Amino acid sequence: MSSLRNAISRRAHKERSQPEARKKYGLLEKRKDYIIRAKAFHRKEDLIRNLKEKASFRNPDEFYFKMINSKTVDGIHRPKPETNKYTEEELMLLKHKDMGYILQAIQSEKKKIERLSSTLHELDNKPSNKHVYFAEDREEAKEIHSRIGESSSTPDFGNIPARIKKKTASSYKELEARKLRVQKLEKLYADMALQKELKKPGRKRKLREEEIENPTSQPVYKWHAQRKR
Repeated sequence: MSSLRNAISRRAHKERSQPEARKKYGLLEKRKDYIIRAKAFHRKEDLIRNLKEKASFRNPDEFYFKMINSKTVDGIHRPKPETNKYTEEELMLLKHKDMGYILQAIQSEKKKIERLSSTLHELDNKPSNKHVYFAEDREEAKEIHSRIGESSSTPDFGNIPARIKKKTASSYKELEARKLRVQKLEKLYADMALQKELKKPGRKRKLREEEIENPTSQPVYKWHAQRKR
């Protein structure tokens, strides 16, 4: 019976569209649209009711530090910026710890680069077996040369498996990436060391380009000489 029921053609019921006179109000709202809108409205209504209930039961003597450590911007509570959270000594100590971590990372990367370079160097170096022959005259030299040519059996390095070639190429890529990382870390360490020195007391000034003997991309500072006690 179900197959016969499906064989009979039925009329396709279309959704009602917005009348021509109400086109300015947009699409005609269907029941599924009303359900979504009603749920959102009741959700907001429940939230407002819960907030009003909390406000009615709030203790008027209640106090917490967010009341004075935050401010309202466009109706939104935002915490005050903590610009002076740390003292100068604490900031210097934090930067010194960061510099120690970066220095440790540089040393670790250099050790890894050294191990990787030595491994690749051993793979690239072909064995160079040299033997010196001495001949009395040209005839003997030709004979020795022909004998060496026949007996020499140098290993063929061209028949390297694709797996080893791929692994070697990836090792070279890793080596270049580690070298680039060391350069970035060294630049960062130099910048942090310069900032640390600039924080120290003492008169100093930035040298102009014509005053620098060896021009560099980094700024150069000169400290005024102070008499040591």
